[in-house]
Amino acid sequence: MAPKGSQRVVNKVVAENRKARFNYEIIDTYEAGLVLKGTEVKSLREGKANIAESYASDEDGEIWLINSYLPEYLQANRFNHEPRRRRKLLLSGREIHRLRSAVNREGMTLVPLKIYFNDRGRAKMELALAKGKKLHDKRESEKERDWNRQKSRLLKDNG
Repeated sequence: MAPKGSQRVVNKVVAENRKARFNYEIIDTYEAGLVLKGTEVKSLREGKANIAESYASDEDGEIWLINSYLPEYLQANRFNHEPRRRRKLLLSGREIHRLRSAVNREGMTLVPLKIYFNDRGRAKMELALAKGKKLHDKRESEKERDWNRQKSRLLKDNG
């Protein structure tokens, strides 16, 4: 049991891919576990991670996170990890099958949205099944966002 004064941070977001919601139309989201080394977990707990250019891929019936950046842990010496290594994502067999069929048949993409620690202290990733937006869709969503911003300003000014 934890000491009385200590409290755990619940669902602490470590890294977020903010451009994903702009560049992709999110169809469905999944929670996946990450297979990490000890120094990677320590680096994540410091809040230093980048998943902006990363994506997930299906290889040999497993889902892998590719091109994510977890910097080396400074206090570790020769046992440090490689910053841009491929990391395995933990999903159930049914979820893997569903994701593989959607990617292969419908031309969708697996995009990581955020990495966080759950209430048990485990590193988790929110993975999205997404379809890429066309240029005119991006412009339309930007116009809608600007209009909503103007509406809120007008309502705020006029009371």
